[in-house]
Amino acid sequence: MKLGAMLLAPDVGNDPAVIRDHVQALDDAGMDFLTMPEHVIGGHPDRAKGEVVHTYDKPYHEPFVLFGFIAAVTQRMDLVTSILILPQRQTVLVAKQAAELDLLSSGRLQLGVGVGRNWMEYEALNESFTNRGARVEEQVTVLRRLWSEELVTFDGQWHHLDRMGLNPMPVQRPIPIWMGTFVGKVVEKVIRRIGTMADGWLAQMQPNDDFSAVRDRLLGYAREAGRDPSTIGIEGVGRIKPGDDPNDWVANALAWRERGATRLKVSTTGFTSPADHRAAALSWLAAVRPALA
Repeated sequence: MKLGAMLLAPDVGNDPAVIRDHVQALDDAGMDFLTMPEHVIGGHPDRAKGEVVHTYDKPYHEPFVLFGFIAAVTQRMDLVTSILILPQRQTVLVAKQAAELDLLSSGRLQLGVGVGRNWMEYEALNESFTNRGARVEEQVTVLRRLWSEELVTFDGQWHHLDRMGLNPMPVQRPIPIWMGTFVGKVVEKVIRRIGTMADGWLAQMQPNDDFSAVRDRLLGYAREAGRDPSTIGIEGVGRIKPGDDPNDWVANALAWRERGATRLKVSTTGFTSPADHRAAALSWLAAVRPALA
Protein backbone atom coordinates (compact mmCIF):
# COMPACT_ATOMS: atom_id res chain seq x y z
CA MET A 1 0.00 0.00 0.00
CA LYS A 2 1.40 3.40 -1.01
CA LEU A 3 1.58 6.13 1.62
CA GLY A 4 1.11 9.83 1.07
CA ALA A 5 0.24 13.16 2.65
CA MET A 6 -2.44 15.77 2.16
CA LEU A 7 -1.31 19.33 1.50
CA LEU A 8 -3.64 22.13 2.64
CA ALA A 9 -2.96 25.82 2.08
CA PRO A 10 -3.47 26.78 5.76
CA ASP A 11 -0.95 24.10 6.79
CA VAL A 12 1.91 25.46 4.66
CA GLY A 13 0.98 29.10 4.07
CA ASN A 14 2.11 31.18 1.11
CA ASP A 15 5.91 31.40 1.46
CA PRO A 16 7.51 29.54 -1.50
CA ALA A 17 10.57 28.63 0.58
CA VAL A 18 8.41 27.09 3.32
CA ILE A 19 6.39 25.13 0.78
CA ARG A 20 9.60 23.94 -0.91
CA ASP A 21 11.13 22.78 2.37
CA HIS A 22 7.90 21.06 3.38
CA VAL A 23 7.45 19.02 0.21
CA GLN A 24 11.14 18.20 -0.13
CA ALA A 25 11.15 16.79 3.41
CA LEU A 26 8.16 14.57 2.57
CA ASP A 27 9.75 13.48 -0.70
CA ASP A 28 13.10 12.71 0.94
CA ALA A 29 11.39 10.70 3.68
CA GLY A 30 9.82 8.39 1.12
CA MET A 31 6.23 9.61 0.82
CA ASP A 32 4.80 8.04 -2.30
CA PHE A 33 2.33 10.76 -3.19
CA LEU A 34 1.03 14.19 -2.29
CA THR A 35 -2.62 15.24 -2.56
CA MET A 36 -4.10 18.72 -2.73
CA PRO A 37 -7.72 19.93 -2.84
CA GLU A 38 -8.84 22.99 -4.77
CA HIS A 39 -11.28 25.85 -4.93
CA VAL A 40 -10.90 28.63 -7.47
CA ILE A 41 -12.93 31.28 -5.69
CA GLY A 42 -15.12 31.64 -2.63
CA GLY A 43 -18.21 33.65 -1.77
CA HIS A 44 -19.18 35.51 1.39
CA PRO A 45 -20.25 33.19 4.24
CA ASP A 46 -23.67 34.83 4.28
CA ARG A 47 -24.34 33.24 0.90
CA ALA A 48 -23.73 29.68 2.11
CA LYS A 49 -27.33 29.25 3.38
CA GLY A 50 -26.11 27.25 6.34
CA GLU A 51 -24.33 24.66 4.20
CA VAL A 52 -20.69 23.71 4.73
CA VAL A 53 -19.22 24.96 1.46
CA HIS A 54 -16.08 26.88 0.58
CA THR A 55 -16.13 30.62 1.32
CA TYR A 56 -13.66 33.38 0.48
CA ASP A 57 -12.01 33.38 3.91
CA LYS A 58 -10.54 29.86 3.49
CA PRO A 59 -7.33 29.79 1.41
CA TYR A 60 -6.66 27.29 -1.38
CA HIS A 61 -3.72 27.19 -3.76
CA GLU A 62 -4.34 26.54 -7.45
CA PRO A 63 -3.30 22.91 -7.99
CA PHE A 64 -1.79 23.02 -11.48
CA VAL A 65 0.36 26.02 -10.64
CA LEU A 66 1.47 24.78 -7.23
CA PHE A 67 2.07 21.23 -8.45
CA GLY A 68 4.20 22.67 -11.26
CA PHE A 69 6.32 24.36 -8.61
CA ILE A 70 6.43 21.19 -6.49
CA ALA A 71 7.37 19.04 -9.48
CA ALA A 72 10.46 21.18 -9.96
CA VAL A 73 11.71 20.77 -6.38
CA THR A 74 10.87 17.07 -5.75
CA GLN A 75 11.97 13.83 -7.36
CA ARG A 76 9.63 10.95 -6.69
CA MET A 77 6.22 11.74 -5.17
CA ASP A 78 3.14 11.39 -7.36
CA LEU A 79 1.06 14.57 -7.49
CA VAL A 80 -2.67 14.00 -6.97
CA THR A 81 -5.46 16.56 -7.26
CA SER A 82 -7.88 15.56 -4.54
CA ILE A 83 -10.08 16.81 -5.90
CA LEU A 84 -10.21 19.05 -8.96
CA ILE A 85 -13.81 20.22 -9.44
CA LEU A 86 -13.87 19.28 -13.09
CA PRO A 87 -17.28 20.48 -14.37
CA GLN A 88 -16.56 24.08 -13.35
CA ARG A 89 -13.49 24.12 -15.63
CA GLN A 90 -13.13 24.01 -19.41
CA THR A 91 -12.35 20.44 -20.39
CA VAL A 92 -9.81 21.11 -23.15
CA LEU A 93 -7.95 23.62 -20.97
CA VAL A 94 -7.76 21.04 -18.16
CA ALA A 95 -6.44 18.52 -20.69
CA LYS A 96 -3.71 20.95 -21.71
CA GLN A 97 -2.74 21.91 -18.16
CA ALA A 98 -2.69 18.29 -17.00
CA ALA A 99 -0.67 17.14 -20.01
CA GLU A 100 1.90 19.87 -19.40
CA LEU A 101 2.17 19.07 -15.70
CA ASP A 102 2.49 15.36 -16.41
CA LEU A 103 5.23 16.05 -18.94
CA LEU A 104 7.22 18.38 -16.69
CA SER A 105 6.88 16.06 -13.68
CA SER A 106 8.06 13.03 -15.69
CA GLY A 107 4.69 11.28 -15.48
CA ARG A 108 3.87 11.88 -11.83
CA LEU A 109 0.37 13.36 -12.16
CA GLN A 110 -2.83 11.64 -11.12
CA LEU A 111 -5.98 13.67 -11.72
CA GLY A 112 -8.51 13.23 -8.93
CA VAL A 113 -11.82 14.82 -9.93
CA GLY A 114 -15.28 15.40 -8.54
CA VAL A 115 -18.37 17.51 -9.14
CA GLY A 116 -18.32 19.60 -5.96
CA ARG A 117 -21.32 21.10 -4.20
CA ASN A 118 -20.67 24.84 -4.14
CA TRP A 119 -23.11 26.56 -6.48
CA MET A 120 -21.45 29.94 -5.81
CA GLU A 121 -18.20 28.81 -7.38
CA TYR A 122 -19.94 27.48 -10.49
CA GLU A 123 -21.81 30.76 -10.78
CA ALA A 124 -18.60 32.80 -10.62
CA LEU A 125 -16.96 30.59 -13.27
CA ASN A 126 -20.04 30.84 -15.52
CA GLU A 127 -20.66 27.09 -15.57
CA SER A 128 -23.89 25.18 -14.95
CA PHE A 129 -24.27 23.65 -11.49
CA THR A 130 -27.37 21.60 -12.24
CA ASN A 131 -25.97 19.26 -14.92
CA ARG A 132 -22.48 18.84 -13.50
CA GLY A 133 -22.80 15.09 -12.92
CA ALA A 134 -23.75 14.33 -16.49
CA ARG A 135 -21.10 16.67 -17.87
CA VAL A 136 -18.26 15.18 -15.85
CA GLU A 137 -18.76 11.81 -17.53
CA GLU A 138 -18.41 13.32 -20.99
CA GLN A 139 -15.46 15.38 -19.77
CA VAL A 140 -13.59 12.27 -18.65
CA THR A 141 -14.13 10.66 -22.06
CA VAL A 142 -12.80 13.75 -23.85
CA LEU A 143 -9.80 14.07 -21.52
CA ARG A 144 -8.70 10.49 -22.05
CA ARG A 145 -8.96 10.78 -25.80
CA LEU A 146 -7.02 14.05 -25.89
CA TRP A 147 -4.24 12.48 -23.80
CA SER A 148 -4.07 9.35 -25.96
CA GLU A 149 -4.74 10.35 -29.57
CA GLU A 150 -2.84 12.71 -31.84
CA LEU A 151 -6.06 14.12 -33.29
CA VAL A 152 -9.53 13.83 -31.78
CA THR A 153 -12.91 14.15 -33.44
CA PHE A 154 -15.74 14.10 -30.93
CA ASP A 155 -19.38 15.16 -31.18
CA GLY A 156 -21.04 14.97 -27.79
CA GLN A 157 -23.69 16.87 -25.90
CA TRP A 158 -21.31 19.50 -24.53
CA HIS A 159 -18.06 18.96 -26.45
CA HIS A 160 -17.45 19.24 -30.19
CA LEU A 161 -13.95 18.66 -31.57
CA ASP A 162 -13.01 18.36 -35.23
CA ARG A 163 -9.52 16.88 -35.65
CA MET A 164 -8.06 18.62 -32.59
CA GLY A 165 -4.95 17.57 -30.66
CA LEU A 166 -2.62 18.53 -27.86
CA ASN A 167 1.06 19.18 -28.41
CA PRO A 168 3.08 18.29 -26.39
CA MET A 169 1.37 15.16 -25.16
CA PRO A 170 1.63 13.83 -21.59
CA VAL A 171 4.00 11.07 -20.54
CA GLN A 172 1.07 8.93 -19.37
CA ARG A 173 -1.40 8.17 -22.12
CA PRO A 174 -3.89 8.55 -20.61
CA ILE A 175 -3.23 10.22 -17.26
CA PRO A 176 -4.98 8.23 -14.47
CA ILE A 177 -8.30 9.72 -13.37
CA TRP A 178 -9.51 9.05 -9.83
CA MET A 179 -12.88 10.18 -8.50
CA GLY A 180 -13.85 11.31 -5.04
CA THR A 181 -16.93 11.06 -2.85
CA PHE A 182 -18.25 13.61 -0.36
CA VAL A 183 -17.21 13.48 3.28
CA GLY A 184 -19.93 11.77 5.31
CA LYS A 185 -22.34 11.34 2.41
CA VAL A 186 -22.73 8.50 -0.07
CA VAL A 187 -24.39 9.41 -3.37
CA GLU A 188 -25.20 6.21 -5.21
CA LYS A 189 -24.92 7.65 -8.72
CA VAL A 190 -21.43 8.86 -7.84
CA ILE A 191 -20.48 5.39 -6.59
CA ARG A 192 -21.81 3.91 -9.83
CA ARG A 193 -19.87 6.48 -11.88
CA ILE A 194 -16.63 5.63 -10.08
CA GLY A 195 -17.12 1.91 -10.57
CA THR A 196 -17.98 2.40 -14.21
CA MET A 197 -15.24 4.77 -15.36
CA ALA A 198 -12.65 5.82 -12.74
CA ASP A 199 -9.15 4.45 -12.31
CA GLY A 200 -9.50 4.82 -8.55
CA TRP A 201 -11.72 5.94 -5.70
CA LEU A 202 -10.81 8.71 -3.25
CA ALA A 203 -12.87 7.40 -0.35
CA GLN A 204 -13.79 9.96 2.30
CA MET A 205 -14.94 7.33 4.79
CA GLN A 206 -13.73 5.34 7.76
CA PRO A 207 -12.48 1.75 7.25
CA ASN A 208 -15.54 0.12 8.77
CA ASP A 209 -18.51 -1.99 7.72
CA ASP A 210 -20.25 0.97 6.10
CA PHE A 211 -17.22 1.53 3.90
CA SER A 212 -17.06 -2.17 3.00
CA ALA A 213 -20.70 -2.13 1.89
CA VAL A 214 -20.13 0.88 -0.36
CA ARG A 215 -16.92 -0.65 -1.72
CA ASP A 216 -18.73 -3.86 -2.62
CA ARG A 217 -21.42 -1.96 -4.49
CA LEU A 218 -18.79 0.11 -6.34
CA LEU A 219 -16.90 -2.99 -7.42
CA GLY A 220 -20.20 -4.57 -8.44
CA TYR A 221 -20.87 -1.64 -10.76
CA ALA A 222 -17.41 -2.19 -12.24
CA ARG A 223 -18.25 -5.82 -13.01
CA GLU A 224 -21.54 -4.78 -14.61
CA ALA A 225 -19.57 -2.44 -16.87
CA GLY A 226 -17.28 -5.28 -17.93
CA ARG A 227 -14.32 -4.02 -15.91
CA ASP A 228 -11.87 -5.95 -13.75
CA PRO A 229 -12.54 -4.64 -10.20
CA SER A 230 -8.96 -5.40 -9.16
CA THR A 231 -7.74 -2.63 -11.47
CA ILE A 232 -9.59 0.08 -9.49
CA GLY A 233 -7.45 1.73 -6.82
CA ILE A 234 -8.83 2.76 -3.44
CA GLU A 235 -7.40 5.59 -1.35
CA GLY A 236 -8.12 5.84 2.37
CA VAL A 237 -7.29 8.62 4.79
CA GLY A 238 -5.77 8.64 8.26
CA ARG A 239 -6.62 11.82 10.20
CA ILE A 240 -4.21 12.65 12.99
CA LYS A 241 -4.06 15.40 15.61
CA PRO A 242 -1.82 16.44 18.52
CA GLY A 243 -1.74 13.94 21.37
CA ASP A 244 -2.71 10.91 19.29
CA ASP A 245 -1.39 7.46 20.15
CA PRO A 246 0.67 6.24 17.16
CA ASN A 247 -0.72 2.77 17.78
CA ASP A 248 -4.08 4.15 16.64
CA TRP A 249 -2.47 5.32 13.40
CA VAL A 250 -1.17 1.82 12.80
CA ALA A 251 -4.54 0.25 13.57
CA ASN A 252 -6.21 2.60 11.10
CA ALA A 253 -3.67 1.78 8.39
CA LEU A 254 -4.07 -1.95 8.91
CA ALA A 255 -7.86 -1.61 8.79
CA TRP A 256 -7.61 0.20 5.47
CA ARG A 257 -5.33 -2.49 4.06
CA GLU A 258 -7.67 -5.25 5.21
CA ARG A 259 -10.51 -3.53 3.34
CA GLY A 260 -8.63 -3.32 0.07
CA ALA A 261 -7.08 0.15 0.06
CA THR A 262 -4.18 0.45 -2.34
CA ARG A 263 -2.94 3.71 -0.89
CA LEU A 264 -3.40 5.75 2.29
CA LYS A 265 -2.85 9.45 2.93
CA VAL A 266 -2.36 11.27 6.21
CA SER A 267 -4.30 14.44 7.02
CA THR A 268 -2.83 16.48 9.88
CA THR A 269 -5.23 18.68 11.86
CA GLY A 270 -4.83 20.92 14.90
CA PHE A 271 -1.16 21.75 14.40
CA THR A 272 -0.10 25.38 14.47
CA SER A 273 2.81 25.72 12.04
CA PRO A 274 4.07 24.17 8.80
CA ALA A 275 6.93 22.61 10.76
CA ASP A 276 4.48 20.97 13.17
CA HIS A 277 2.32 19.64 10.33
CA ARG A 278 5.42 18.25 8.64
CA ALA A 279 6.75 16.64 11.81
CA ALA A 280 3.39 15.00 12.45
CA ALA A 281 3.19 13.62 8.91
CA LEU A 282 6.70 12.23 9.14
CA SER A 283 5.95 10.67 12.55
CA TRP A 284 2.90 9.02 11.02
CA LEU A 285 4.99 7.66 8.16
CA ALA A 286 7.63 6.33 10.55
CA ALA A 287 4.97 4.52 12.58
CA VAL A 288 2.82 3.17 9.75
CA ARG A 289 5.35 2.13 7.13
CA PRO A 290 7.07 -0.61 9.21
CA ALA A 291 3.70 -2.00 10.29
CA LEU A 292 2.64 -2.41 6.65
CA ALA A 293 5.96 -3.85 5.49
